[in-house]
Amino acid sequence: MIGAGYFLDVMPAWAVFVATVAMCWLAIEGGRLAGRLRVRVGAHEKSDSVVALHGSILALLAFILAFTFGMAANRFDARKKLVLAEANAIGTCYLRAELLPSPFDTEMRGLLLEYVDTRLDAVQPDKLESALAKAEELHALLWSQTVQVSWEVPGSYGFVLFTQSLNDVIDLHEKRVVASIYDRLPGGVWGALYAVAIIAMLATGYHLSLTDSRRSVTSVALALAFSVVITLIVDLDRPQSGTLRVGQQSMVDVQESMIEMSEAQ
Repeated sequence: MIGAGYFLDVMPAWAVFVATVAMCWLAIEGGRLAGRLRVRVGAHEKSDSVVALHGSILALLAFILAFTFGMAANRFDARKKLVLAEANAIGTCYLRAELLPSPFDTEMRGLLLEYVDTRLDAVQPDKLESALAKAEELHALLWSQTVQVSWEVPGSYGFVLFTQSLNDVIDLHEKRVVASIYDRLPGGVWGALYAVAIIAMLATGYHLSLTDSRRSVTSVALALAFSVVITLIVDLDRPQSGTLRVGQQSMVDVQESMIEMSEAQ
């Protein structure tokens, strides 16, 4: 299955949230235990130095969170722009097909209309692989028809315009596939984020133990807040599933416009 190499993909968003909360809480409790053990063996540390180091670690965690969120948000925004660009390219190609001689103009428009249907199917996880395979088949059919047209009208300006727009359609398809399936947050970024989070939560628990504090509501809030942000980043990084999906309205609009033009002819 495409995308199965990303370890977080096997977990739904709610499971990521629960697992992250559990990880943070265990780390906080681990830090509290380590602090109590140091106190029992007679070790003493200045509270001010611990507070300063704890604050620095939390600041580092906040920086990595912002960095990771920015990467995921930029990828999400790039996917939205590619949907609009591909929709415009398909619409332009459909209009320019009218410049081709008959019967190629009708055949090309029919293939392009089928292509839009296929691209809309590709956003459904259960149809992704079959839709991508169908899109590749349609690319081959469109190009073979284009080659035949080149024999009929060599050097035609209308044919040149259509060929350029068809090339744009094929190129944008590949860009969308790469952006939606392969351009994901690297595993190393996730590893660094979780590693710093664990260290920050350990430091939080350690600091609480040295100040002789009971389990604080703020430590729970910290774990929950971090887990919410992580879940949001995971959702942004999953283009084919989750609650935050790239809208396909521009592609739907082009599909409706193409159908209307087809029926009007």
